[in-house]
Amino acid sequence: MNTVSLGASALQVSPICLGTMTFGEQVNEADAHQILDRSLERGVNFLDAAEMYSVPARAETCGATETILGNWFAKTPGAREKLVLATKVAGPARGMPWLRPEVNKAGIIEACEASLRRLQTDVIDLYQIHWPARNVPAFGALYFDPAKDKPGVSVHEQLEALAELVQAGKVRAVGLSNETPYGVHEFVRLAEQHGLPRVATVQNPYCLINRSYENGLDETCHRLGVSLLAYSPLGFGLLTGKYDATGLVGDAGRMALYDSMRKQRWGRPEALDAARRYNALAREHGMTPAQLALAFCYTNWRVASTIIGVTSLAQLDECLDAWGTTLSPELLKEIDKIRWETRDPAQ
Repeated sequence: MNTVSLGASALQVSPICLGTMTFGEQVNEADAHQILDRSLERGVNFLDAAEMYSVPARAETCGATETILGNWFAKTPGAREKLVLATKVAGPARGMPWLRPEVNKAGIIEACEASLRRLQTDVIDLYQIHWPARNVPAFGALYFDPAKDKPGVSVHEQLEALAELVQAGKVRAVGLSNETPYGVHEFVRLAEQHGLPRVATVQNPYCLINRSYENGLDETCHRLGVSLLAYSPLGFGLLTGKYDATGLVGDAGRMALYDSMRKQRWGRPEALDAARRYNALAREHGMTPAQLALAFCYTNWRVASTIIGVTSLAQLDECLDAWGTTLSPELLKEIDKIRWETRDPAQ
């Protein structure tokens, strides 16, 4: 795998990123370290975490993922220097009272310093705001409702906090997550206007059952030079085929293990119905469902790096082995036909 640039930053990353939100819940520390070893051996130089991980979010496991990563860095000589490390500051609490109620300047700086301690490192390569501080339709909400607006932390204040972290040498580049076209544009506009750090990336869902990124955000990011980090390329497991026969039960995956997951956008009946169609299409073309879903992201001009989440070495190898899979123009047309009929059921 050749490396790719993230936005206008100096960061060069592999086009596959190892997401780590399962570490500390589904994956214990010893197994997580084995996955990290294998990932590095196979050429992945990009890790993504967050202060609120692991998932599903619980007070008892908040920060556990970063702690596991920090312990691995401490025992693996040279690993930190070989890797581009990304993590995220949580947005407003969203039902998680153990997190700060708002993402103001002091909160962002405090969160970053806590992440640095857990990660046992002096610098975070890519520091991202996990979700917007303002009122936005996100995590399954479809419509913007201006009646829900209320005073909050400004984009400018958040950028000032990120600037302070960059100037202190604690952060190299900054990014966003779960953002809208307006949000990306406003962060870039204010950064350019006030000489503050320009966002390099946006980390948003992008997969066969959620292509909402293509509804305007792709143009915004392309024209502004902001790179997409695509998360949930396998649709929380729906696009692996493991739920095709049984529904969202009977497997060790997150959707079967955690009731809270089934209540999210990925657990909608329409999402599983659409996934079954894509999975059947993959089999018709001699692929596994996972190969089709991953190749859709791996080969897409919109995606700089695809974030994979795994719970075993076998899953890691399957995701990495899918690199190089190509999709014919005819197959892409069939994919688009299903999307036309099902739209984005996991949006």
